[in-house]
Amino acid sequence: MAYDLLVFVGRALFQRYRTVQEVRIELVDSNIRISASEINYLGRKFITYLAIAHQQATPRIRDSMSINGGYILHLDALHDSDAPALMTGIDSLSKTVLANVKLPSEKADHIIPFLMQMKTDYGDPLACVRDMSAGIGKAIGTVFPDVFDFICHFHFLRDIGKDYMEPAYARLRKCLRSHCVSSKLHALAREMKKLLNEQSVKNTTIAEAVLNNDHGENKELTVLGSTYSLTIWVLEGKRCGNGYGFPFDRPLLDFAERILELEQLMPDLLNLLLNDDESPEKQFIFKLVEQACYVAEDPDLRQAVSELSWRRRIFDRLRSAMRIAPQGGDKGLNDDGTPDAMSTIRQEVVRFRKYLKDSKELTVDMLSKKMIEQIDKYSDKLFADPITVDTPSGPKIIYPQRTNNILEQFFRGLRRGYRRKTGNNSMHGALQAMLADTPLVKNLDNPDYMEILLDGKESLEKIFAEQGAINMKRNEKSDTDTDRILSGFRALIDMPSLPKKMIKILQAV
Repeated sequence: MAYDLLVFVGRALFQRYRTVQEVRIELVDSNIRISASEINYLGRKFITYLAIAHQQATPRIRDSMSINGGYILHLDALHDSDAPALMTGIDSLSKTVLANVKLPSEKADHIIPFLMQMKTDYGDPLACVRDMSAGIGKAIGTVFPDVFDFICHFHFLRDIGKDYMEPAYARLRKCLRSHCVSSKLHALAREMKKLLNEQSVKNTTIAEAVLNNDHGENKELTVLGSTYSLTIWVLEGKRCGNGYGFPFDRPLLDFAERILELEQLMPDLLNLLLNDDESPEKQFIFKLVEQACYVAEDPDLRQAVSELSWRRRIFDRLRSAMRIAPQGGDKGLNDDGTPDAMSTIRQEVVRFRKYLKDSKELTVDMLSKKMIEQIDKYSDKLFADPITVDTPSGPKIIYPQRTNNILEQFFRGLRRGYRRKTGNNSMHGALQAMLADTPLVKNLDNPDYMEILLDGKESLEKIFAEQGAINMKRNEKSDTDTDRILSGFRALIDMPSLPKKMIKILQAV
C-alpha cells in the first residue's frame, strides 16, 4: 500500500475538511486517479490506522501525563436527534484527545465501560470536569469515586438561567409570533429600502444627513431615511447579544423593549403626522407607529417583558458573582471566565444566595426557590481548589479549568468542518457514519502529542507502514448502530438614543 497516499487522503478529509470531489481533483493534479468510493475507503482506513497507533502510544501518553503531574479529564458528548452520541474524553493540561466512543445515549450504564477502559489506560484523573448530565455524573461517581468531580461553570449558569427565565421568555416568544410583528416590520423596511434605492442620491449621503442632523434640501428623503432607521433599529433588537446564547443573551426581550420604547414616543410621532402636510413619506411613520402600538397593547406581552426584566437582573447578579459570560463580553462561547481565585467566587455566590434567601419578594417566587436549591445541590462541585501534585521535579500546583470549553470548542470545530464539507448544519448523518475514533485527528495539530506518537519515527507514514496490513471491509458500518441593511445605516442603528434623535430630526423637517 502507498501509505503516503493514505495519509494525504486522511489529512485532506479530516484535518482540512475537503470534500471527496476536492480530494479527487487534488490527486488528479498529481497524476493520481482513484474513485470517490476509494477515497472514502482510504479515509476510514486512515482513522483505523491512527486509532491503532494511538493505542500503541497509550503507555507513553500516560507516562508523559504522569511526569507533568497527571491529567484532568473533560468529558462531553456531541448529539444530534436520534443519532448515536459521540463521547470524547480530553485532557485539558496536555490538550490531548484521550479516548472516544459512540453511545446510544448518555445513560450511566453506557458510559461506565468507556470510563473503565480510560481508567485502565490512563489511571485516575486528578479531576473531572463535565456538564450537568445525570448520566455522566453517575458514571464518574461509579468509576472514579475518589476523584474531584466538577461542574462546568458555563453549563451550570446556562442551565440555571434557562430554568429561571424560559417560562416568561416562552410566553414572550408566543406573543411576538401571534402578532407576526417581525415579518411586518421587515416588509415595511424593504418597502422603504426600495424607495431609497430608487433615489439618485447615495444612501450613505442620506444616512450621514440623518446622523448629523443635516436635513438638506430634500426633506422627504430625510423623513424616509429617519423612519427606515427607526424600523431597522427595532428589528436589530433581535440580533442583540454577545454570542453566549440564551439565557445570557435575550434578543426577543431586547426586541420587545424596543417596540415598547417606540410606543412611548407615539405622541411625538403622531404630532408629526397631524401638524404637517400629508406627504407620502409620512405614511411610513404611521405604519411604524401602528405596528408598535398594536403589539404594545398586548397585556400578556407587557407582563412577560416586565417579569423578564426583573428576572434578568437577578440572573445577571449570579452571572457577575461567578465571573463568567459577562455582559458586554466579546469572547462569546469561548469565554473561560476570569482567573479570580475560587475562594473569591465562592464567597460571591454565597452572598448572592443570601440575597435570594433574605428577599421577601423572592422567597415566595417558586423559580427563585428552585435557583437556591440548585446552588445548594451543586455547590460542592462548582468550586475547584488548586490541586498540589508530586512530580519528578518537585511539587506542582494545578488549576482545573472552570469550564468545559476545551471540548465545546472542539465539537464546534467538528460541526464547522462537516458543515463545510456537506453544506448541512445537521450532524445526524455524520454521527451515524463516522468512526468513533475520528476525533483523534485533532491530536495531529498538537506538537507534543506528535512527538509521543512518532516515538522517534520520521512520519505517520512510517508508523502506519510498521502496522502492516489490517482487515477492513469496504462495506464496513460505523461502530455503533435576513435582509441586508442599506449602506451607511449601520452607524445609526447602533446608537442607543436613536429614537429620541429621530424624533428631533422629524420635528425639525
